[in-house]
Amino acid sequence: IFSIVVFGSIVNECYVNKDSQHPELLCIFNENESACSYGIAVGVIAFFGCIFFFVLDLHFQQISSVKDRKRAVLLDLGFSGFLAFLWFVAFCFLANQWQRTTLTRGFAQGADAARAAITFSFFSIIIWV
Repeated sequence: IFSIVVFGSIVNECYVNKDSQHPELLCIFNENESACSYGIAVGVIAFFGCIFFFVLDLHFQQISSVKDRKRAVLLDLGFSGFLAFLWFVAFCFLANQWQRTTLTRGFAQGADAARAAITFSFFSIIIWV
């Protein structure tokens, strides 16, 4: 659910017009497109990973081979560690870019969504660990 909040808030409200004279949409995180793209990418990867491992957990009892069960558990453990690292990088990157952002009138409308993305990326670190 945290991944949905992160990529949903970035997609929905973190692309804004800087002012009325510039009609192009800019990423609210210091106008750095990489920050928005990274947050969206990690959120989508985490979401689909959760769906995959939920389905794997539903079918775990039908796995008869001990080796296959061991592989499934190790895959889940490795994926969780990898995503914890990705969320840590996302939190640091988004927080750093948000710190460098100068809030103009146009950027102020997406400020709450940016803060939510940063906050839930921090909570995601704890959840995945």
